[in-house]
Amino acid sequence: MKIENLPKDEQDFLNEIFLKYRFSFQERRELSLIAIDLNMWNEKNIISIFPTFLDEKYQAKKLKQEIFKFIKTHWQNLKDSPKEYNDSEKQKIKAAKIQISEISKESVGFGMCPVASEKTRCCNLLTLDAVESCGFDCSYCSIQSFYNENKIIFDSNFSDKLKNLEINPDEIYHIGTGQSSDSLLWGDRYGVLSSLVEFANRYKNVILELKTKSKNIEFLLNNEIPKNIIVTWSLNPQTVINYEEHLTASLEERLDSAKKVADRGIKVGFHFHPIIYYKDYKKDYKYIFDKLLTNFTPNQVILISFGTLTFIKPVLKKIRNRDFKSKILQMPLIDAKGKFSYPQEIKEEMFKFAYESLKPWHKKLFFYLCMENHELWQKVFGYEYPTNESFEMDMKLNYMAKINADKK
Repeated sequence: MKIENLPKDEQDFLNEIFLKYRFSFQERRELSLIAIDLNMWNEKNIISIFPTFLDEKYQAKKLKQEIFKFIKTHWQNLKDSPKEYNDSEKQKIKAAKIQISEISKESVGFGMCPVASEKTRCCNLLTLDAVESCGFDCSYCSIQSFYNENKIIFDSNFSDKLKNLEINPDEIYHIGTGQSSDSLLWGDRYGVLSSLVEFANRYKNVILELKTKSKNIEFLLNNEIPKNIIVTWSLNPQTVINYEEHLTASLEERLDSAKKVADRGIKVGFHFHPIIYYKDYKKDYKYIFDKLLTNFTPNQVILISFGTLTFIKPVLKKIRNRDFKSKILQMPLIDAKGKFSYPQEIKEEMFKFAYESLKPWHKKLFFYLCMENHELWQKVFGYEYPTNESFEMDMKLNYMAKINADKK
């Protein structure tokens, strides 16, 4: 963690108290982390909350313990309480200088979803790295731990490699292109979308999902798109977009783009992943759910997914090493099958609320939880899948049935 990102007075203060109270290496590390978090969350800083009043109550070793306990309790209380977003604290992130290059890669980047796990109920999505890295700047994104986010790489032989993929005509494939970059942000640059359309036309047993937070739908509106291409938008309230999903399209732009695409006969879907827990989150998410029910028909929508913030250690480290304001880590982080996420009771509350808000669509399209414990399925949906494979097959059959229904 880079305490160098802290203001100079906070750096000096930390170094001073480290020496004065003889904190251990581990205590110094934890206090540094707390100072970084408070600064990133735009809360009162380490200097403001330091309990100088304890000097009069305790001496030496006991004093050090009580100081450490006080600061850590304050930090934990902030994490455990629903965070509040304040418009006066909103930070406008400028687009970084991005280097875009086209190179000949050794492979097409076709394989399992990089965050797939046997420890959670997973749909076994296959992923296709049409582009490497993303031009958006979402504070929570895991892509930032996989790539250099300021370098965007296109494969000069992408089209040829797609033609050489081994696709079994007797299987149904569900392939997504939104795991290594946003699927629509770059449009048809270097012929990426044209190549994907050609691929989907060639293999009707492939369900090709383009996942996005973009409003760049010109290619989809001006070209003939095969029925087995579905386009899905990741949605969050505008408050979350303002604070945590920098440089992306606004909520209204995403909804408007999805409506235009759906009205062209292309199946669309919506990912509420991550749902973020904060004060008034229910009011803000309910607004989106109501907009979907009003503006889309269930025949136009192929899927709704729910998920939430789930971090691996490299992403937590990456976020804390950035010099920016974000409340994304102002949350209770507990072990979740080897990763870090909300406690189960918060997840259950969020997912139940989301699912019940879309009750008119319950039996009309496919709902699922992404990368969540299988026991949550029963609590949220009233059923669960015994294996990842049964989940995967049911998803594929549901998607394909909806795609083929329009052909009759």
